[in-house]
Amino acid sequence: MISRRAPALLDAAVVTVALVDVAVHWDSEEPLRMACGLTAAFILLLRRRLPFLTFVLTLPAVLLSDAVFACLVALYTLASLSRHRILLATCALAFTFSDMTVTPTLLAPTLDLTRAATLIKFGYTAATAAAPVFLGQLVQTRRDLSARLAEISEARDHEQTLTAQAVLAKERAQLAREMHDVVSHQVGLIAVRAGALQVGTHDAQVKEAAATIRRLSVQTLDELRHMVSVLRASGGRPTELTPQPSLADIQQLVDSSGIETELSSQLPEGLPPTVQRAVYRTVQEALTNARKHAPGATAKVDLRHESGLIRVTVTNTAPSLPALPLPGAHYGLAGLSQRAALLGGNVTSGPTADGGYRLTLELPVDGVPRSAQVSRGHGG
Repeated sequence: MISRRAPALLDAAVVTVALVDVAVHWDSEEPLRMACGLTAAFILLLRRRLPFLTFVLTLPAVLLSDAVFACLVALYTLASLSRHRILLATCALAFTFSDMTVTPTLLAPTLDLTRAATLIKFGYTAATAAAPVFLGQLVQTRRDLSARLAEISEARDHEQTLTAQAVLAKERAQLAREMHDVVSHQVGLIAVRAGALQVGTHDAQVKEAAATIRRLSVQTLDELRHMVSVLRASGGRPTELTPQPSLADIQQLVDSSGIETELSSQLPEGLPPTVQRAVYRTVQEALTNARKHAPGATAKVDLRHESGLIRVTVTNTAPSLPALPLPGAHYGLAGLSQRAALLGGNVTSGPTADGGYRLTLELPVDGVPRSAQVSRGHGG
């Protein structure tokens, strides 16, 4: 609002000063001269849209009276908007000769350039005309320089973005090679060995465990191959990182979790995909943590819809076997909390009174953020 009012306020101030200039040189016996001065003052309202016409219409006030402020302002405006140097020089000379011409009557203008005093006054008047021209050109140059600096800054930011994208693409390509050459190879060996064990053993429990290992290894290989293709396609169109799970996949997740788990679900159908993925990833992380840190424990997964909220609660009992030292990045719960916060929910977790562990997720049913409060516990 202030930026819109500023030009109008400036124009009003300029017209006011021009009127004061006319009032200072007011002569009631010369109504034509005063009329030219008043006209020139109000003509300044057009100086931004019609700078050259404004200058031409203010020039008679210089020729017929001593009110020159309006014409100088018009000359400055023209110089700040025009790039025609010859035009600006011509206008400055027109102002100089108009101001130097003494007009006792309209039909008898006089200008004697043979006198020294006249030449001195001519130089002073020419300098007065040149001042607004130079000032206007300076303002124009500054405006052009600011625009150029903005373009350079934008180009530099764009170049930095491209450089960062190139570095990221290189890192993703290197990561894709590592995953393909190392991780995929090792997981493939696990699948082969598990298949051989499944075929070669007669123990039912060992056969079932080998089948599970083989199935999970094959599934991991499929996800790795998809991940490698995504990493290699960096810079192209957006691609889903993995086949995204939904609520329909939770039963299979529970069945293949490796621990005895009771699933109770009362969730409605048609939930947003983001909410379904958040629920799936929460159950997946909780069961993974229970399998790693609480061997021999049982778990209970409770999925409910209460008062417009999706509540996911995963509780495991105390471990009945000593935990094995397994590697972990300790980013699981932090990732769940960040995902929940983006969807307007929160995650809480912590030990239970009987030595077990409980993880709870609460999300709005539509997945629209209402708050980003995240309550973090300890574990996992």
